[in-house]
Amino acid sequence: MGYKYEIHSHTSQASRCSRMSGLDLVKFYKNLGFAGLIVTDHFFTGNSSVPREMPWEERVDIFCSGYDEAYEAGQEYGMDVFFAWEFTYQNADFLTYGLDKQWLYDHSDMEKWEAKEYFDITHADGAFIVHAHPFRQAAYITGFHLFPELTDAVEVINSSMPDIVNERAEWYANEYNLLKIVGSDTHYKERKYLSAMIYNTRLDNMQDFIERTINGEFTTENIYL
Repeated sequence: MGYKYEIHSHTSQASRCSRMSGLDLVKFYKNLGFAGLIVTDHFFTGNSSVPREMPWEERVDIFCSGYDEAYEAGQEYGMDVFFAWEFTYQNADFLTYGLDKQWLYDHSDMEKWEAKEYFDITHADGAFIVHAHPFRQAAYITGFHLFPELTDAVEVINSSMPDIVNERAEWYANEYNLLKIVGSDTHYKERKYLSAMIYNTRLDNMQDFIERTINGEFTTENIYL
């Protein structure tokens, strides 16, 4: 059966659109039999709830507080909890795995980076970048921004999105031969299904997640609630 992981989730401490705290996320996924989750809160360039007028390190501390709570809860409930984030550039969202809180402390100018600069610098430091829901539609989105040569994978099933969004993501990944992953984009409990990444053994850390994902050592499953 394998070990189920959620790789796209948001906490209310850092993501303005989330209604679940870090503790809520862990309890929710534990009750559904998941082995772990990755917290991918909206960074300051997206729908962040972190005040902009504070000093950089204080902003980073608040940003990481949802993950911190989830991690502590994971220790209590026997869940693996890992850290990542969702970086937004002109309404395109990129899940960024493999970097840590200290990396954020050290890059206080990153809000000003253009897309290519972001990809180049994060990749140089070992990041794995997934274009989340690349064809998401909303009233404020006036176009799609695609970077097939600069991203590592595409989220082809996002269980928070309509089918048409996922179908277009599947087409995009096929056209550019990009790795396909799935996620739930969890902000609240009320939903029809979740999309899990499944591994044969528990993940050791984020590097283990990246290596095994790149190597295709996973299966996926939609879990209906």
